[in-house]
Amino acid sequence: MAFPNPSRQQKENTRYCWGYEFKWTNEHLTPEQAEPLKHSYDVLGEDCLQRLNAISPHEDSALSRSNGQGNSISVDGDKEKKEKQPKLPRDLYALLRDYHASDSKLKQLWEEVNTIPAWVDWGQIERGQDVFYRYGGPALTGLTYQSLLGGMGAARVVETLARTGGFSTKAARRRLFETTQHILQCTKSLESIQPGGAGHASTIRVRLLHAAVRQRIIKLAKQRPGYYNIEEWGVPVNDLDQIATIGTFSSTLIWISFPRQGIFLRQQEKEDYIALWRYIGYLLGTPTYYFETTPRAKVIMESLLYNEVHPSEISKLLANNIIRALEKQPPTYVSPDMLIASARWLNGNDLCDSLGLPRVSFYYWALMAGQCMFFMTLCYTYRTMPYLDRKKIDRFKKIYYWVIVESKFGLAGTETLFDFKHVPEFDTITEMGAPSELELTNSSVEMRNLKALGIFFGVVGVGVWISLKITLTVVRRIW
Repeated sequence: MAFPNPSRQQKENTRYCWGYEFKWTNEHLTPEQAEPLKHSYDVLGEDCLQRLNAISPHEDSALSRSNGQGNSISVDGDKEKKEKQPKLPRDLYALLRDYHASDSKLKQLWEEVNTIPAWVDWGQIERGQDVFYRYGGPALTGLTYQSLLGGMGAARVVETLARTGGFSTKAARRRLFETTQHILQCTKSLESIQPGGAGHASTIRVRLLHAAVRQRIIKLAKQRPGYYNIEEWGVPVNDLDQIATIGTFSSTLIWISFPRQGIFLRQQEKEDYIALWRYIGYLLGTPTYYFETTPRAKVIMESLLYNEVHPSEISKLLANNIIRALEKQPPTYVSPDMLIASARWLNGNDLCDSLGLPRVSFYYWALMAGQCMFFMTLCYTYRTMPYLDRKKIDRFKKIYYWVIVESKFGLAGTETLFDFKHVPEFDTITEMGAPSELELTNSSVEMRNLKALGIFFGVVGVGVWISLKITLTVVRRIW
Protein backbone atom coordinates (compact mmCIF):
# COMPACT_ATOMS: atom_id res chain seq x y z
CA MET A 1 0.00 0.00 0.00
CA ALA A 2 1.32 3.47 -0.90
CA PHE A 3 1.65 5.28 2.41
CA PRO A 4 4.18 8.12 2.91
CA ASN A 5 7.07 7.36 5.24
CA PRO A 6 7.41 10.23 7.78
CA SER A 7 10.94 9.13 8.74
CA ARG A 8 12.16 9.13 5.14
CA GLN A 9 15.31 11.20 4.61
CA GLN A 10 15.61 13.03 1.30
CA LYS A 11 19.01 12.37 -0.25
CA GLU A 12 20.49 14.17 -3.23
CA ASN A 13 19.59 11.46 -5.75
CA THR A 14 16.41 10.26 -4.05
CA ARG A 15 13.15 10.82 -5.89
CA TYR A 16 9.70 10.37 -4.42
CA CYS A 17 6.51 10.47 -6.45
CA TRP A 18 3.02 9.13 -5.85
CA GLY A 19 4.06 6.84 -2.99
CA TYR A 20 7.06 5.38 -4.82
CA GLU A 21 10.66 6.11 -3.84
CA PHE A 22 13.75 5.42 -5.96
CA LYS A 23 17.29 6.56 -6.62
CA TRP A 24 17.83 8.69 -9.72
CA THR A 25 20.83 7.58 -11.81
CA ASN A 26 22.46 8.53 -15.09
CA GLU A 27 20.43 5.74 -16.71
CA HIS A 28 17.13 7.49 -15.97
CA LEU A 29 15.53 9.45 -18.79
CA THR A 30 15.21 13.20 -18.27
CA PRO A 31 12.34 15.15 -19.89
CA GLU A 32 14.83 16.62 -22.37
CA GLN A 33 16.08 13.16 -23.35
CA ALA A 34 12.52 11.89 -23.68
CA GLU A 35 11.35 14.76 -25.87
CA PRO A 36 12.44 13.23 -29.23
CA LEU A 37 10.46 10.07 -28.41
CA LYS A 38 7.28 12.17 -28.27
CA HIS A 39 7.74 13.06 -31.92
CA SER A 40 8.86 9.70 -33.32
CA TYR A 41 6.41 6.90 -34.08
CA ASP A 42 5.73 3.71 -36.02
CA VAL A 43 6.10 5.10 -39.55
CA LEU A 44 5.94 1.66 -41.19
CA GLY A 45 2.64 0.87 -39.50
CA GLU A 46 1.12 4.13 -40.70
CA ASP A 47 2.40 3.66 -44.26
CA CYS A 48 0.84 0.20 -44.32
CA LEU A 49 -2.46 1.49 -42.94
CA GLN A 50 -2.70 3.95 -45.84
CA ARG A 51 -2.19 1.13 -48.33
CA LEU A 52 -4.73 -1.10 -46.59
CA ASN A 53 -7.23 1.78 -46.60
CA ALA A 54 -6.76 2.03 -50.35
CA ILE A 55 -7.47 -1.68 -50.71
CA SER A 56 -10.46 -1.68 -48.35
CA PRO A 57 -11.58 1.81 -47.23
CA HIS A 58 -12.83 2.27 -43.69
CA GLU A 59 -16.61 2.61 -43.59
CA ASP A 60 -16.49 6.14 -42.19
CA SER A 61 -14.15 7.19 -45.01
CA ALA A 62 -16.54 5.82 -47.61
CA LEU A 63 -19.47 7.67 -46.04
CA SER A 64 -17.58 10.96 -45.90
CA ARG A 65 -16.72 10.67 -49.60
CA SER A 66 -20.37 10.05 -50.48
CA ASN A 67 -21.37 13.35 -48.77
CA GLY A 68 -24.27 11.63 -47.09
CA GLN A 69 -25.81 10.32 -50.29
CA GLY A 70 -25.62 6.79 -49.00
CA ASN A 71 -28.71 7.51 -46.89
CA SER A 72 -30.94 8.26 -49.90
CA ILE A 73 -33.73 5.84 -50.83
CA SER A 74 -32.66 3.34 -53.46
CA VAL A 75 -34.89 2.52 -56.40
CA ASP A 76 -33.41 -0.93 -56.56
CA GLY A 77 -35.07 -3.01 -53.83
CA ASP A 78 -32.23 -5.51 -53.68
CA LYS A 79 -29.70 -2.72 -53.32
CA GLU A 80 -31.75 -1.10 -50.53
CA LYS A 81 -31.96 -4.42 -48.71
CA LYS A 82 -28.23 -4.91 -49.09
CA GLU A 83 -27.48 -1.46 -47.67
CA LYS A 84 -29.52 -2.20 -44.56
CA GLN A 85 -27.51 -5.27 -43.72
CA PRO A 86 -24.91 -4.63 -41.00
CA LYS A 87 -21.38 -4.55 -42.31
CA LEU A 88 -18.75 -6.80 -40.78
CA PRO A 89 -15.79 -4.95 -39.23
CA ARG A 90 -12.61 -4.87 -41.27
CA ASP A 91 -9.89 -7.29 -40.28
CA LEU A 92 -6.69 -5.38 -40.98
CA TYR A 93 -4.57 -8.39 -40.11
CA ALA A 94 -6.38 -10.50 -42.73
CA LEU A 95 -5.93 -7.74 -45.30
CA LEU A 96 -2.21 -7.53 -44.52
CA ARG A 97 -1.87 -11.30 -44.76
CA ASP A 98 -3.73 -11.52 -48.06
CA TYR A 99 -2.20 -8.51 -49.83
CA HIS A 100 1.34 -8.24 -48.46
CA ALA A 101 2.84 -9.77 -51.61
CA SER A 102 1.37 -7.01 -53.78
CA ASP A 103 3.02 -4.02 -52.07
CA SER A 104 6.58 -3.39 -50.88
CA LYS A 105 5.56 -1.66 -47.63
CA LEU A 106 3.03 -4.33 -46.74
CA LYS A 107 5.64 -6.97 -47.50
CA GLN A 108 8.15 -5.17 -45.25
CA LEU A 109 5.72 -5.12 -42.31
CA TRP A 110 4.65 -8.72 -42.86
CA GLU A 111 8.26 -9.91 -42.92
CA GLU A 112 9.11 -7.85 -39.85
CA VAL A 113 6.33 -9.24 -37.64
CA ASN A 114 6.94 -12.79 -38.86
CA THR A 115 10.71 -12.65 -38.31
CA ILE A 116 11.72 -13.86 -34.88
CA PRO A 117 14.37 -11.60 -33.30
CA ALA A 118 17.59 -13.34 -32.23
CA TRP A 119 16.94 -12.42 -28.59
CA VAL A 120 13.63 -14.30 -28.41
CA ASP A 121 13.81 -17.47 -26.29
CA TRP A 122 10.51 -19.32 -26.69
CA GLY A 123 11.04 -21.19 -23.45
CA GLN A 124 11.37 -17.89 -21.64
CA ILE A 125 8.34 -16.42 -23.42
CA GLU A 126 6.25 -19.40 -22.31
CA ARG A 127 7.42 -19.00 -18.72
CA GLY A 128 6.51 -15.33 -18.94
CA GLN A 129 2.99 -16.30 -20.00
CA ASP A 130 2.72 -18.56 -16.94
CA VAL A 131 3.71 -15.67 -14.65
CA PHE A 132 0.55 -13.80 -15.64
CA TYR A 133 -1.73 -16.65 -14.55
CA ARG A 134 0.34 -17.67 -11.52
CA TYR A 135 -0.46 -14.24 -10.09
CA GLY A 136 -3.70 -13.77 -12.04
CA GLY A 137 -5.82 -12.09 -9.37
CA PRO A 138 -3.20 -9.50 -8.36
CA ALA A 139 -2.28 -9.02 -12.04
CA LEU A 140 -5.82 -8.18 -13.18
CA THR A 141 -6.31 -5.96 -10.11
CA GLY A 142 -3.08 -4.11 -10.86
CA LEU A 143 -3.81 -3.74 -14.57
CA THR A 144 -7.28 -2.34 -13.90
CA TYR A 145 -6.75 -0.01 -10.97
CA GLN A 146 -3.13 1.05 -11.42
CA SER A 147 -2.04 0.55 -15.02
CA LEU A 148 -5.35 1.79 -16.47
CA LEU A 149 -6.98 4.00 -13.85
CA GLY A 150 -3.73 5.27 -12.33
CA GLY A 151 -2.35 5.72 -15.84
CA MET A 152 -4.99 8.39 -16.39
CA GLY A 153 -2.71 10.63 -14.35
CA ALA A 154 -0.49 11.02 -17.42
CA ALA A 155 -2.04 14.28 -18.60
CA ARG A 156 -0.35 14.30 -21.99
CA VAL A 157 -1.54 10.80 -22.89
CA VAL A 158 -5.16 11.33 -21.85
CA GLU A 159 -5.45 14.13 -24.40
CA THR A 160 -5.39 11.39 -27.05
CA LEU A 161 -7.69 9.03 -25.13
CA ALA A 162 -10.31 11.71 -24.54
CA ARG A 163 -10.54 12.47 -28.26
CA THR A 164 -11.51 8.90 -29.15
CA GLY A 165 -14.55 8.81 -26.88
CA GLY A 166 -13.52 5.31 -25.82
CA PHE A 167 -13.55 6.15 -22.12
CA SER A 168 -17.10 7.36 -21.71
CA THR A 169 -19.00 5.35 -19.10
CA LYS A 170 -20.83 3.47 -21.87
CA ALA A 171 -17.64 2.48 -23.70
CA ALA A 172 -15.00 2.12 -20.96
CA ARG A 173 -16.12 -1.27 -19.64
CA ARG A 174 -16.11 -2.88 -23.09
CA ARG A 175 -12.80 -1.25 -23.93
CA LEU A 176 -11.33 -2.74 -20.76
CA PHE A 177 -12.62 -6.18 -21.77
CA GLU A 178 -11.14 -5.80 -25.25
CA THR A 179 -7.74 -4.88 -23.84
CA THR A 180 -7.93 -7.86 -21.50
CA GLN A 181 -8.87 -10.09 -24.45
CA HIS A 182 -5.62 -9.03 -26.13
CA ILE A 183 -3.61 -9.92 -23.01
CA LEU A 184 -5.36 -13.30 -22.69
CA GLN A 185 -4.68 -14.10 -26.35
CA CYS A 186 -1.02 -13.17 -25.94
CA THR A 187 -0.69 -15.43 -22.88
CA LYS A 188 -3.03 -18.29 -23.87
CA SER A 189 -0.29 -20.55 -25.21
CA LEU A 190 3.10 -20.35 -26.88
CA GLU A 191 1.47 -21.04 -30.26
CA SER A 192 -0.90 -18.12 -29.74
CA ILE A 193 1.90 -15.53 -29.59
CA GLN A 194 3.93 -17.11 -32.37
CA PRO A 195 3.38 -16.07 -36.02
CA GLY A 196 -0.11 -17.08 -37.14
CA GLY A 197 -1.46 -17.37 -33.59
CA ALA A 198 -4.43 -15.44 -32.19
CA GLY A 199 -2.30 -13.29 -29.89
CA HIS A 200 0.18 -12.54 -32.66
CA ALA A 201 -2.62 -11.49 -35.03
CA SER A 202 -4.37 -9.33 -32.40
CA THR A 203 -1.14 -7.52 -31.60
CA ILE A 204 -0.72 -6.57 -35.25
CA ARG A 205 -4.34 -5.41 -35.35
CA VAL A 206 -3.67 -3.20 -32.31
CA ARG A 207 -0.57 -1.79 -34.03
CA LEU A 208 -2.62 -0.79 -37.07
CA LEU A 209 -5.40 0.59 -34.84
CA HIS A 210 -2.83 2.84 -33.15
CA ALA A 211 -1.80 4.05 -36.60
CA ALA A 212 -5.43 4.81 -37.43
CA VAL A 213 -5.94 6.88 -34.27
CA ARG A 214 -2.68 8.77 -34.88
CA GLN A 215 -3.51 9.43 -38.51
CA ARG A 216 -7.02 10.67 -37.72
CA ILE A 217 -6.03 13.06 -34.91
CA ILE A 218 -3.16 14.53 -36.94
CA LYS A 219 -5.56 15.10 -39.86
CA LEU A 220 -8.05 16.92 -37.63
CA ALA A 221 -5.25 18.96 -36.02
CA LYS A 222 -4.17 20.17 -39.45
CA GLN A 223 -7.72 21.21 -40.28
CA ARG A 224 -8.24 22.93 -36.93
CA PRO A 225 -4.90 23.81 -35.21
CA GLY A 226 -6.45 24.22 -31.76
CA TYR A 227 -7.86 20.70 -31.78
CA TYR A 228 -4.65 18.95 -30.64
CA ASN A 229 -1.32 20.51 -29.62
CA ILE A 230 1.25 18.31 -31.35
CA GLU A 231 4.14 20.57 -30.39
CA GLU A 232 3.39 20.30 -26.65
CA TRP A 233 1.93 16.79 -26.39
CA GLY A 234 3.82 15.11 -29.20
CA VAL A 235 2.49 12.97 -32.02
CA PRO A 236 -0.51 10.90 -30.86
CA VAL A 237 0.47 7.32 -29.90
CA ASN A 238 4.17 8.13 -30.20
CA ASP A 239 7.16 5.99 -29.26
CA LEU A 240 7.21 7.29 -25.67
CA ASP A 241 3.52 6.41 -25.30
CA GLN A 242 4.19 2.92 -26.62
CA ILE A 243 7.11 2.43 -24.24
CA ALA A 244 4.91 3.61 -21.37
CA THR A 245 2.14 1.20 -22.39
CA ILE A 246 4.45 -1.82 -22.45
CA GLY A 247 5.87 -0.66 -19.12
CA THR A 248 2.46 -0.40 -17.44
CA PHE A 249 1.63 -3.96 -18.51
CA SER A 250 4.96 -5.33 -17.26
CA SER A 251 7.30 -3.18 -15.16
CA THR A 252 4.59 -1.41 -13.18
CA LEU A 253 3.06 -4.74 -12.21
CA ILE A 254 6.39 -6.20 -11.11
CA TRP A 255 7.74 -3.30 -9.05
CA ILE A 256 4.61 -1.45 -7.86
CA SER A 257 1.29 -3.30 -8.24
CA PHE A 258 2.44 -6.71 -7.03
CA PRO A 259 4.48 -5.49 -4.01
CA ARG A 260 1.61 -3.27 -2.86
CA GLN A 261 -0.52 -6.42 -2.78
CA GLY A 262 2.12 -8.40 -0.88
CA ILE A 263 3.33 -10.29 -3.97
CA PHE A 264 7.07 -10.44 -4.72
CA LEU A 265 8.25 -12.23 -7.84
CA ARG A 266 11.39 -14.30 -8.05
CA GLN A 267 14.16 -12.84 -10.21
CA GLN A 268 13.66 -15.41 -12.97
CA GLU A 269 9.95 -14.60 -13.10
CA LYS A 270 10.74 -10.90 -13.52
CA GLU A 271 13.11 -11.61 -16.40
CA ASP A 272 10.64 -13.96 -18.08
CA TYR A 273 7.71 -11.56 -17.81
CA ILE A 274 9.70 -8.61 -19.14
CA ALA A 275 10.91 -10.80 -22.05
CA LEU A 276 7.29 -11.63 -22.96
CA TRP A 277 6.30 -7.96 -23.10
CA ARG A 278 9.48 -7.00 -24.92
CA TYR A 279 8.41 -9.33 -27.73
CA ILE A 280 4.84 -7.98 -27.70
CA GLY A 281 6.33 -4.48 -27.86
CA TYR A 282 8.41 -5.53 -30.85
CA LEU A 283 5.26 -6.67 -32.68
CA LEU A 284 3.60 -3.34 -31.84
CA GLY A 285 6.46 -1.38 -33.38
CA THR A 286 7.72 -0.17 -29.98
CA PRO A 287 11.44 0.58 -29.37
CA THR A 288 12.54 -2.48 -27.36
CA TYR A 289 15.84 -1.11 -26.07
CA TYR A 290 14.25 -0.16 -22.77
CA PHE A 291 13.16 -3.74 -22.08
CA GLU A 292 16.37 -5.58 -22.93
CA THR A 293 17.06 -6.19 -19.21
CA THR A 294 15.02 -6.00 -16.02
CA PRO A 295 17.13 -3.13 -14.56
CA ARG A 296 16.55 -1.11 -17.73
CA ALA A 297 12.81 -1.85 -17.64
CA LYS A 298 12.67 -0.66 -14.03
CA VAL A 299 14.59 2.52 -14.85
CA ILE A 300 12.26 3.53 -17.70
CA MET A 301 9.23 2.85 -15.50
CA GLU A 302 10.61 5.15 -12.80
CA SER A 303 11.55 7.82 -15.35
CA LEU A 304 8.06 7.94 -16.84
CA LEU A 305 6.34 7.81 -13.45
CA TYR A 306 8.37 10.83 -12.35
CA ASN A 307 8.23 12.81 -15.60
CA GLU A 308 4.82 12.01 -17.07
CA VAL A 309 2.27 11.52 -14.29
CA HIS A 310 0.79 14.96 -13.67
CA PRO A 311 -3.04 14.71 -13.54
CA SER A 312 -5.20 17.23 -15.37
CA GLU A 313 -8.92 17.94 -15.36
CA ILE A 314 -9.34 15.42 -18.19
CA SER A 315 -7.42 12.90 -16.07
CA LYS A 316 -10.03 13.32 -13.33
CA LEU A 317 -12.88 12.88 -15.78
CA LEU A 318 -11.56 9.66 -17.30
CA ALA A 319 -10.54 8.14 -13.95
CA ASN A 320 -14.01 8.71 -12.51
CA ASN A 321 -15.62 7.34 -15.68
CA ILE A 322 -13.72 4.08 -15.22
CA ILE A 323 -15.12 3.74 -11.69
CA ARG A 324 -18.65 4.48 -12.88
CA ALA A 325 -18.35 2.08 -15.79
CA LEU A 326 -17.34 -0.81 -13.50
CA GLU A 327 -19.44 -0.22 -10.37
CA LYS A 328 -22.21 -2.72 -9.54
CA GLN A 329 -21.53 -4.68 -12.73
CA PRO A 330 -21.56 -8.49 -13.10
CA PRO A 331 -20.02 -10.88 -12.35
CA THR A 332 -18.61 -9.36 -9.14
CA TYR A 333 -21.13 -6.51 -8.49
CA VAL A 334 -18.47 -4.54 -6.63
CA SER A 335 -19.55 -1.30 -4.95
CA PRO A 336 -18.03 2.03 -6.06
CA ASP A 337 -16.36 2.39 -2.64
CA MET A 338 -14.61 -0.95 -3.09
CA LEU A 339 -13.39 0.07 -6.54
CA ILE A 340 -12.07 3.35 -5.17
CA ALA A 341 -10.40 1.54 -2.27
CA SER A 342 -8.64 -0.69 -4.81
CA ALA A 343 -7.42 2.37 -6.71
CA ARG A 344 -6.25 4.11 -3.55
CA TRP A 345 -4.48 1.01 -2.22
CA LEU A 346 -2.49 0.61 -5.45
CA ASN A 347 -1.90 4.25 -6.41
CA GLY A 348 -1.77 5.97 -3.03
CA ASN A 349 -3.92 8.78 -1.66
CA ASP A 350 -1.84 11.57 -3.22
CA LEU A 351 -2.45 10.44 -6.80
CA CYS A 352 -6.07 9.48 -6.21
CA ASP A 353 -6.77 12.85 -4.59
CA SER A 354 -5.29 14.48 -7.70
CA LEU A 355 -7.55 12.27 -9.84
CA GLY A 356 -10.59 13.51 -7.95
CA LEU A 357 -11.53 10.16 -6.41
CA PRO A 358 -13.44 10.47 -3.12
CA ARG A 359 -12.12 9.07 0.14
CA VAL A 360 -13.57 5.82 1.47
CA SER A 361 -14.19 4.47 4.96
CA PHE A 362 -11.83 2.28 6.96
CA TYR A 363 -14.16 -0.67 6.28
CA TYR A 364 -13.15 -0.75 2.61
CA TRP A 365 -9.47 -0.41 3.48
CA ALA A 366 -9.95 -3.48 5.67
CA LEU A 367 -11.58 -5.32 2.77
CA MET A 368 -8.57 -4.50 0.58
CA ALA A 369 -6.28 -5.86 3.29
CA GLY A 370 -8.36 -9.03 3.31
CA GLN A 371 -8.07 -9.29 -0.47
CA CYS A 372 -4.28 -9.00 -0.32
CA MET A 373 -4.15 -11.72 2.33
CA PHE A 374 -6.30 -13.95 0.13
CA PHE A 375 -4.08 -13.37 -2.92
CA MET A 376 -0.88 -13.91 -0.95
CA THR A 377 -2.11 -17.18 0.51
CA LEU A 378 -3.33 -18.46 -2.86
CA CYS A 379 -0.31 -17.41 -4.91
CA TYR A 380 2.46 -18.43 -2.51
CA THR A 381 0.81 -21.75 -1.66
CA TYR A 382 0.45 -22.87 -5.26
CA ARG A 383 3.85 -21.47 -6.23
CA THR A 384 5.59 -23.85 -3.84
CA MET A 385 3.99 -26.92 -5.45
CA PRO A 386 4.81 -27.22 -9.20
CA TYR A 387 2.09 -29.80 -9.92
CA LEU A 388 -0.68 -27.67 -8.39
CA ASP A 389 0.85 -24.54 -9.89
CA ARG A 390 0.51 -26.04 -13.38
CA LYS A 391 -3.09 -27.08 -12.76
CA LYS A 392 -3.96 -23.62 -11.44
CA ILE A 393 -2.41 -21.88 -14.46
CA ASP A 394 -4.31 -24.10 -16.93
CA ARG A 395 -7.57 -23.63 -15.02
CA PHE A 396 -7.22 -19.85 -14.80
CA LYS A 397 -6.60 -19.61 -18.55
CA LYS A 398 -10.04 -21.13 -19.16
CA ILE A 399 -11.80 -19.18 -16.41
CA TYR A 400 -10.47 -15.76 -17.46
CA TYR A 401 -11.23 -16.35 -21.13
CA TRP A 402 -14.77 -17.43 -20.29
CA VAL A 403 -15.41 -14.41 -18.06
CA ILE A 404 -13.91 -11.81 -20.42
CA VAL A 405 -14.79 -13.16 -23.87
CA GLU A 406 -17.44 -15.87 -23.75
CA SER A 407 -19.82 -14.78 -20.97
CA LYS A 408 -22.86 -12.62 -21.68
CA PHE A 409 -21.56 -9.91 -19.32
CA GLY A 410 -18.20 -9.90 -21.11
CA LEU A 411 -17.81 -9.74 -24.90
CA ALA A 412 -20.68 -12.20 -25.33
CA GLY A 413 -18.61 -14.74 -27.26
CA THR A 414 -17.41 -12.34 -29.96
CA GLU A 415 -13.70 -11.59 -30.07
CA THR A 416 -12.94 -8.04 -31.09
CA LEU A 417 -10.89 -7.47 -34.23
CA PHE A 418 -9.73 -4.11 -32.84
CA ASP A 419 -11.41 -2.28 -35.67
CA PHE A 420 -11.53 1.52 -35.65
CA LYS A 421 -14.82 2.02 -33.75
CA HIS A 422 -14.08 5.17 -31.73
CA VAL A 423 -13.22 7.55 -34.55
CA PRO A 424 -12.10 11.02 -33.34
CA GLU A 425 -14.22 13.91 -34.60
CA PHE A 426 -14.21 17.63 -33.83
CA ASP A 427 -17.35 17.20 -31.73
CA THR A 428 -16.18 14.03 -29.92
CA ILE A 429 -16.16 14.98 -26.24
CA THR A 430 -15.75 12.56 -23.38
CA GLU A 431 -17.98 13.77 -20.56
CA MET A 432 -18.23 12.81 -16.91
CA GLY A 433 -20.64 9.92 -16.59
CA ALA A 434 -23.37 9.68 -13.99
CA PRO A 435 -23.21 7.11 -11.17
CA SER A 436 -24.78 3.77 -11.99
CA GLU A 437 -28.50 3.51 -11.23
CA LEU A 438 -28.31 -0.27 -10.82
CA GLU A 439 -29.28 -1.59 -7.42
CA LEU A 440 -26.30 -2.79 -5.43
CA THR A 441 -26.17 -6.59 -5.24
CA ASN A 442 -24.19 -8.52 -2.66
CA SER A 443 -20.64 -8.71 -4.00
CA SER A 444 -18.92 -12.08 -3.95
CA VAL A 445 -15.55 -10.29 -4.03
CA GLU A 446 -16.33 -8.13 -1.00
CA MET A 447 -17.68 -11.11 0.95
CA ARG A 448 -14.57 -13.13 0.05
CA ASN A 449 -12.32 -10.33 1.26
CA LEU A 450 -14.28 -10.01 4.50
CA LYS A 451 -14.01 -13.76 5.13
CA ALA A 452 -10.27 -13.70 4.38
CA LEU A 453 -9.81 -10.87 6.87
CA GLY A 454 -11.85 -12.75 9.48
CA ILE A 455 -9.83 -15.94 8.97
CA PHE A 456 -6.59 -13.98 9.27
CA PHE A 457 -7.61 -12.41 12.59
CA GLY A 458 -8.90 -15.78 13.76
CA VAL A 459 -5.58 -17.45 13.00
CA VAL A 460 -3.66 -14.60 14.64
CA GLY A 461 -5.94 -14.77 17.66
CA VAL A 462 -5.44 -18.51 18.05
CA GLY A 463 -1.69 -18.07 17.63
CA VAL A 464 -1.58 -15.37 20.31
CA TRP A 465 -3.70 -17.48 22.67
CA ILE A 466 -1.44 -20.54 22.20
CA SER A 467 1.67 -18.39 22.72
CA LEU A 468 0.24 -16.97 25.96
CA LYS A 469 -0.67 -20.45 27.20
CA ILE A 470 2.84 -21.73 26.52
CA THR A 471 4.41 -18.66 28.14
CA LEU A 472 2.25 -18.99 31.27
CA THR A 473 3.03 -22.72 31.54
CA VAL A 474 6.77 -22.06 31.31
CA VAL A 475 6.54 -19.22 33.85
CA ARG A 476 4.64 -21.44 36.34
CA ARG A 477 7.24 -24.20 36.04
CA ILE A 478 10.07 -21.75 36.62
CA TRP A 479 8.43 -20.26 39.68
